[in-house]
Amino acid sequence: MIVSHKHRFIFVAVPKTGTHSVREALREHLGPDDLEQVRLFVEKKFPFPELARIGHGHISFEQVRPFLGEEAFTSYFKFAFVRNPFDRFVSYCAFATSREGSFARDPKGVMRHFLFKTPPHHHMVFQPQHGFLVGKDGALLADQIGRVEEMQRSYDGICARIGIPSKALGRANSSRRGAYRDYYDQELIDGVARLYARDLELFGYDF
Repeated sequence: MIVSHKHRFIFVAVPKTGTHSVREALREHLGPDDLEQVRLFVEKKFPFPELARIGHGHISFEQVRPFLGEEAFTSYFKFAFVRNPFDRFVSYCAFATSREGSFARDPKGVMRHFLFKTPPHHHMVFQPQHGFLVGKDGALLADQIGRVEEMQRSYDGICARIGIPSKALGRANSSRRGAYRDYYDQELIDGVARLYARDLELFGYDF
């Protein structure tokens, strides 16, 4: 997460949505009093002990809200990026098994394991995206949602809203694999659709 008092914005870094490249681009414009919490590639923590103890930078709007005050939280421009849940789930499976390489050997077996046998609901990368972006009443708190599928265009639009110059985004922490649709059969499609039903509805995605 990044909170910029200089440019009056809050950026929520939803896991597996290209957040590292966005962070790198935004850092060039941060002021001395701006805040960031991140762990991968570089480690920074918020000056709020309760949030700093989380140990990573994937903090939700609702979690940071009490520490900023209602006036700042309401008036700051709030944004994030989302990704097609079917694509994101494949990315999670490849990421979670990268050390042993089991996804490369048996992708559907890995996907079935996480969907039906031992769903890792505690893992932030597995959790639905909307949980990072909605309030207690379930309403979306973000003023603008960018899409991984049109990353550069989305970032350009966000920069225009913030009032900073855009730049070409790099690629960080990405993996090599085929098109996500190639990994699915109907059982897996139905399983992901059930698990991420709210994401599909709220962000307008389908298979």
